[in-house]
Amino acid sequence: MTRSPRLNALRRTLEAGDVALGILESTYSPALIELYGELGLDFVWIDLEHGGPSPRDGDRLEELLRAADVSGTELLVRLPDPDPGAVRKVLDAGVRNLFVSRIETAEDVRQAVQAARFEYDGEPGQRGFANPRASRWGTTNDYAATEDEEIVVGATIEHPTAVENLEEILAVPELGFVFAGPLDLAVATGHPGEPDHEDVEELVEEIRTKALEADVPLGGLGFGMDDVNEKVDAGYQILNLGSTTGALQGVVRSWFTEYEGERE
Repeated sequence: MTRSPRLNALRRTLEAGDVALGILESTYSPALIELYGELGLDFVWIDLEHGGPSPRDGDRLEELLRAADVSGTELLVRLPDPDPGAVRKVLDAGVRNLFVSRIETAEDVRQAVQAARFEYDGEPGQRGFANPRASRWGTTNDYAATEDEEIVVGATIEHPTAVENLEEILAVPELGFVFAGPLDLAVATGHPGEPDHEDVEELVEEIRTKALEADVPLGGLGFGMDDVNEKVDAGYQILNLGSTTGALQGVVRSWFTEYEGERE
């Protein structure tokens, strides 16, 4: 018995020109991923660059993916670099949406995208063929062809060199989106902790303008809902609303603010 291919709701949102809203799940909890899906978020961002399990820990990734599948949301997984081996590993675990950090050139991006596909730019791709969880252990009908149509691979633009090479990066075939990274751009330009510095904002605006001109979906961070709404109007399609730890801090601090008793 064969199964129908897994469909990627995030890819369809981007292709339709719509906006996807999500949250960074910074505790790596399957229960919270499931809750976020029930609350209606389009994606849950799992950051494997700055924390969490190893990208090669397939068992942990499968736990997180099952929680997303149950509640109808999509995982958006960030890898620490464009290592083709890591790309293939997370995809075989069942990830359908990923983006890579530490890129500076179109070739950096191309190797990640090529590793994610069985066929690429009219030539054989570099994804390995097996019967992993992504293929429902070999039961998916026409797995190789349908899988290529459901995967989204993006790139974080977080270094001035990447901005300099952005036109070539945006021209990489099958690039799913670019994600503007103001926090790391601030570090790279000598202004750590200042994502609103003029130098950083100029680079982010250049990323936005060139991505829209190239018709490549653009993602970014929302710094409050006013900023999110402004970015939607400015053409962003993937927006992170915040993080689990940030949301909890805000709620707990509001409780203390409203508490009328005395605290030591």
